[in-house]
Amino acid sequence: MSPSRKTQIRLVGQKIRQIRKSRHLTQSDLATQIGVTQSDLSRMESGEYKVGLDTLFRILHVFELSMSQFFGEPVTAEAPPAPAAFPGDPDLARDWEALSSDAQREVREFVAFKKLQTEFRRSPSLPEPPRPAPPRLEPENLVPFGDDEEEPEA
Repeated sequence: MSPSRKTQIRLVGQKIRQIRKSRHLTQSDLATQIGVTQSDLSRMESGEYKVGLDTLFRILHVFELSMSQFFGEPVTAEAPPAPAAFPGDPDLARDWEALSSDAQREVREFVAFKKLQTEFRRSPSLPEPPRPAPPRLEPENLVPFGDDEEEPEA
């Protein structure tokens, strides 16, 4: 993983920690609300684990933040005109123009999310958390193989 990727992962974690603390939530409180363990949240905040997009969206929901608010992108009061990105699809351009500025902002945030999702899928992920060891097989719990089977006739 490149140093810049590690830095990005660490910055996302630091941002989550900063907002969580500003909202007076413990790691346990937030972890419960987003459906992860406290130790996994701790690792996300420290940059040891990458925050999955589904987890990030649950965090944004708890914090009642948009993606742009979380990443500190300026939100303009008035959406800029639709880019010339729809030259081959006039229906899409008309649909875009019919949207309110809030709806256009939401579409932009969704597009930003999809771009991040694509980028995260291309990047190598951090190792998965260690899984618990399987239970040990104790001799008293083992059943000898073949004790109750008859020998086949030749």
